[in-house]
Amino acid sequence: MNQPDDNELFNRLEAEMNADSRPDSGGEVVDLDKARSARTGSAAPTADPMPDSRPTESADSDDEESADSVARPVDRPDLPAPGITTYKRRPILPTWLTSKPGFVSTTQRAASNAFYATAFHGIRTPWYALQLTLNSPRGGARFVRDTNRWVWDAEGAPLREYEVRRENTAEYLKLSRQRDGRVRLRVLVTTVALVFGTAFALTLYVMAPGWLGVLAAAAVLACGFWGSPQDHPVIGPAVLKTEIQKLTGPIVLRALDNIGNPKLTAAIKKGGDMNGMRFTSEITRDGPGYRADLDLPWGVTPEDIMEARKPLASGLRRKVGCVWPSADPTEHEGRLILWVGDKPMNETTKPAWPLLKSGSVDLFRPVVFGNDQRMADVSVTLMFASVVVGSIPRMGKTFLMRLFLLIAALDPRAALYAFDFKGTGDFGALEPVCHRYRAGDEDEDILYVLESLRELRAELRRRAKVIKSLPRSRCPESKVTPELANDKSLGLHPIVAGFDECQVPFEHEKYGAEIEEIATDLGKRGPALGMVALFGTQRPDAKSLPTGISANAVLRFCLKVMGQPANDMVLGTSMYKAGYRATMFSRSDRGICWMAGEGDDPRIVASAFVDAVGAEQVVARARQMREAYGNITGHAIGESPESGEPAFDLLADILKVVPADEDKVWNEKVAARLATLRPEIYGGWKAETVTTNLRPHNISAQDVWGTTDKGKGTTRRGIARADLTTAITQRDGKRSGG
Repeated sequence: MNQPDDNELFNRLEAEMNADSRPDSGGEVVDLDKARSARTGSAAPTADPMPDSRPTESADSDDEESADSVARPVDRPDLPAPGITTYKRRPILPTWLTSKPGFVSTTQRAASNAFYATAFHGIRTPWYALQLTLNSPRGGARFVRDTNRWVWDAEGAPLREYEVRRENTAEYLKLSRQRDGRVRLRVLVTTVALVFGTAFALTLYVMAPGWLGVLAAAAVLACGFWGSPQDHPVIGPAVLKTEIQKLTGPIVLRALDNIGNPKLTAAIKKGGDMNGMRFTSEITRDGPGYRADLDLPWGVTPEDIMEARKPLASGLRRKVGCVWPSADPTEHEGRLILWVGDKPMNETTKPAWPLLKSGSVDLFRPVVFGNDQRMADVSVTLMFASVVVGSIPRMGKTFLMRLFLLIAALDPRAALYAFDFKGTGDFGALEPVCHRYRAGDEDEDILYVLESLRELRAELRRRAKVIKSLPRSRCPESKVTPELANDKSLGLHPIVAGFDECQVPFEHEKYGAEIEEIATDLGKRGPALGMVALFGTQRPDAKSLPTGISANAVLRFCLKVMGQPANDMVLGTSMYKAGYRATMFSRSDRGICWMAGEGDDPRIVASAFVDAVGAEQVVARARQMREAYGNITGHAIGESPESGEPAFDLLADILKVVPADEDKVWNEKVAARLATLRPEIYGGWKAETVTTNLRPHNISAQDVWGTTDKGKGTTRRGIARADLTTAITQRDGKRSGG
């Protein structure tokens, strides 16, 4: 169908070429194969079953449509602008003057250096005087020599000699006249100084010999300064300054260029502005460090920079603990705030906790619990949130948990539940204000915690009914408010429960499932009902920190961990990939953590340090406030939770089911007999359960020979009845002996 069109095009092109060709025209050569292919591609859209009476206009319109489909402008010149302009005012005063921690840090540093320099030089003053006196003859000789050179214009002699060698008479005469004028004036000045100086000295000798002695001593010391070796001055600096470079734009760009991001490198090499990269303000002092604000290249986010803190610190020639890149939540996603401290965060003196010596707390409002890299206060709001704290051992997890419980203790309305499953008594200072308290991981300790949690579950259900019954005018959002918490008749006061080393009760063979169930329910429904649960663990995994709890935690605090799974278990899914990595903390970064949930983005926080003595002082003050409010209950007044478990004595029960003539018995037989004796307690026990529960009583399993139900002899794990009686005797002896 297209062949005639191709032949027609070929003939027309050839005719046009022959008609236009001239000997000197320099005509254009046309590739006929390309022309055919172009014609073939354009012939299909022009084919139309309906004849067009205006072929020329049709061809033009087709060309216009083709051109529009290829290159249509996207920027309309008449497109209106949004009409919104943002302005950011620079602070009138430096940030260290407007921030109390910054002001205190700056003044303390200056005052400390001044005091130290005064003490340093004051002690060495006699030695300085002796050295300067010994150097004074040399200084006097230098003074005479330099004065003589000045009077006779010795500094101009080389220039005059140069003109003599060049035989430049005019220039030499000019320099000689200049030298003669200088010498006359300087000789006159020197003569007058000698005459009047001698007369002044004689006058002081007659009228004030004491002052003459002072001036003579000053002259001797001045000569000593003049005669001291320049490479070894008598009086050196008391405070040696470390060579820390002032942060500048080129240094920042150098560091960013070396972190290995190809977009950053390309933008820096091309000048930055062509790729959207620029500094948005001047580099300023911000607390004990520098702050640089800049827009990153298109497609680069602050998280990309946070992932490369070590190479960034290398480019800045700082320790990793000094370099803290972060996003600016008030700006777009490409704005970077680079804060570079003078010292690593773990070496900077922390400000004291504001509530250490005075003050009370309203759990519904933010409370200061630490500081950021700039030594600015960081607050946390514990109400309406479940809390997860995770880290490896010895990084400050328990101290942070105790700090949160101290904050809760300073709210006189709050009821505290403190459970320390490490058993070392780290929460011991809180006992005088706790409604429920336990330290240990024995079966009776876990049972106590379970009974306390059953109380909390019953209280959770009661609160839900109370809130449901309240009119909408008093409880518009169906949750506890400060006004409702203040009404004692409703019983909706804050409840804060802390579980340190929470993996211990969750993994308990008998009570773990129920504890996990109640704790998960508290984590999900408790915050709206005024109940806050704190979970701390040094092994953040799915078994130690159940998903139902970690997924519903609002506030997350991750101190140092060793890998990505633990990091994301505490901070949340994909936090490691986003650059929020607690693996970057060193062993010396105790108390420093990533905090997520308070604000849009996670941030670095160093928690306030409150030792055991300070904690006891805070609790004593909290006890007084609670006594005045009338909120001393439970453990604080010697009450224990009501037990829903039947009382039993494991050793006595085993002794009942193992007759005196049976020296040794398999543990599986002991479990079966116990289940028959007390099915409500021992139902479901196995041989391993018996072994585990006897281990705290120093009764170890051993190989025991016995026969099966089929009469076959074999060896299995069991116990000796003699070990059982010995354990009972020792236990009863300790109880009676007190």
